[in-house]
Amino acid sequence: MSNGKAAKQEPLIRIIKKAELSVSKMMVLSVLAFAAAIIAGGIFILALGHNPFLVYATIVKGAWRSSIAVKGTIKIAIPLLIASLGITLAFQMKFWNIGAEGQIIMGAIFATYFALFFDHLPHGILLVLMFLAGMVGGGLWALIPAFFKTKFGTNETLFTLMLNYIALYMIKYFAEGPWRDPSSSGFPKIASFTENARLDLIFGVHAGWLIGLVLVIIVFIYLKFSKHGYEISVVGESINTARYAGMNVRKIIMRTMFFSGAICGIAGMAQATGAAYTLGEGVAGGVGFTAIIVAWLSRLNPVAILVVTVLFSILEKGSSVMQSTFGLSSAVSGILQGIILFFILGFDFFTRYRFVFRKAR
Repeated sequence: MSNGKAAKQEPLIRIIKKAELSVSKMMVLSVLAFAAAIIAGGIFILALGHNPFLVYATIVKGAWRSSIAVKGTIKIAIPLLIASLGITLAFQMKFWNIGAEGQIIMGAIFATYFALFFDHLPHGILLVLMFLAGMVGGGLWALIPAFFKTKFGTNETLFTLMLNYIALYMIKYFAEGPWRDPSSSGFPKIASFTENARLDLIFGVHAGWLIGLVLVIIVFIYLKFSKHGYEISVVGESINTARYAGMNVRKIIMRTMFFSGAICGIAGMAQATGAAYTLGEGVAGGVGFTAIIVAWLSRLNPVAILVVTVLFSILEKGSSVMQSTFGLSSAVSGILQGIILFFILGFDFFTRYRFVFRKAR
């Protein structure tokens, strides 16, 4: 009788984590995932009546066809790279930070304050202040869910997600209220930054790309070779183990979330001062959510994040060129990107987990 009850209580399908695969097997599976994604996307393009080879060639060429296109691709990559690095810190300790979007926005808001009201300062000093302000803004915004998680055990996924919308409406408040541009002729917006408050150009692109590359090195060293990085990995594996080892788990979570949000805040500062030259509701533009996919596909490896970011940026920039070349709507571009991501993420899932069916008794 008890066996029958146990059989009824046992779920029909269970998901079990696989053993770690070797590097060579992971590389083979990654190539297969990419190939399957391209084939699936090609079938979709073929169904629309277009040659998949021509469309894919247009996407790749569109991202590199001219110096202007290359600069555009790099500009897409900058905030995505920085935000992905920020999320990686939180994800390493299994703190599911879905609030990168809000942290990017808060970094932009804090940097904008100095751009608007301290424009009289020397250029170098002003940029340093804006950089630090962006870090503080993003870091403080990330500390809120970290505090409630460690104090009251709240769900960080929902908490960080909700904070995104609060941050977004703060931009609306500033644009319609205290920071409203008096010369906007009735349209609520924040004034454009002066040249003094803009990031300098390096090889024709704002310095955010250099900041991103430096952060790749810093985050890699921090996670792999520092004491803090070791503590993050232990907390991610088991909080109880970390406590048994004498680690201050609350301190580690608070510190790591501040750094995570601070890096995302740098992305917001770079977008506001290097790309948009003002603060608007589109300053994050969904980058915070895309960064989650990039970090996950890269298996939280900073170097791999750089590679995946470049591929994402090529797809994003090339898709816009594809739209104009073949006269396709923006929806087609979004669907194609979604199909490719779906297959890559699907393969990634099956490399980590497997299904176990309930055996008949």
